[in-house]
Amino acid sequence: MNSRVLLRSSVSRRLLRPVADLIDQRIERQVRSALKRTTGAAAGGGDTERLTREVDRLRHRLLSFELLVGPHGRRNSRILVGAPLERLYGEVAALADDRDAAERNVAAAYRLLVALESLGVGRIAGGTMNICGKLATVPLLDPPNDDILEIGTLYGMFSAGLLRMMERDGRSPDLTIVDPFAGIQLQPGTGEAADPTGAPVDEHAVRTNLALAGAAGAAGTAARIRRGYSEEPETRAAVSDRRYGVIVVDGDHSAGGVAQDLQWAEEIAAPGAVVVLDDYGDAQWPGIKEALDGHLKGETRFTYLGKAAHSAYLRAS
Repeated sequence: MNSRVLLRSSVSRRLLRPVADLIDQRIERQVRSALKRTTGAAAGGGDTERLTREVDRLRHRLLSFELLVGPHGRRNSRILVGAPLERLYGEVAALADDRDAAERNVAAAYRLLVALESLGVGRIAGGTMNICGKLATVPLLDPPNDDILEIGTLYGMFSAGLLRMMERDGRSPDLTIVDPFAGIQLQPGTGEAADPTGAPVDEHAVRTNLALAGAAGAAGTAARIRRGYSEEPETRAAVSDRRYGVIVVDGDHSAGGVAQDLQWAEEIAAPGAVVVLDDYGDAQWPGIKEALDGHLKGETRFTYLGKAAHSAYLRAS
């Protein structure tokens, strides 16, 4: 069975619901069925024993599944729900003008997300649909070159995934990362709490995760890491030695911070470059939409291509 059929099957849709809800619904269906089939207490007792065994088997299977893709130790669940997945297929297809490619890449991105978080240090920040949308869409937009800049990386796991997705498309990605590596995830208006994974946010974790991408992520080969804030002149000078085909803006989520990153992206984006603005339209981060909407009203090289999940996609002239 291929991944497209598997994700759409009725069995998968049931399994991918939260565990407690699924068990409750299963019990309710089985009890109703048993009551219809039986006319006496004796027959009902046999059905009750069989139902108990089935529920126990289901609970054991779902426990393993929940540990693999549930939210434990990473803040966001990776359990899929049918309606958001169908919506993401449509959004990626609209950006790429190719429905089959959109479904193929989203499925590959989901498998990659689960694999990276299973093997790596830390987690990928964000919701499942948003992550899969970014990983799926960027290669389909055919960037003009393979130089990638990620502003804000957390554990570097998304970058590892993007390298792999670019390689799946026959590209040879060359990655640059800018991040302060402050030990925790920094955002204006949020508390300085330890990450739910228990792993420190540092350069060592990033390099460990980039190694999962193979040669493209190996230190000294294609991955270049610059510690610092993206608005610092010395940080910008250190990585402005090229024109990037892909720029992922996922740093300071305040309106002022995003505005500064977009202005810098104007200067270093290659002609035809793809710029991804993460968390655009997310009610938790209104400054991102405010900054982009304001930026596009002024003089700019960027054209708004559209949105998938909570990410906006731009093309540089």
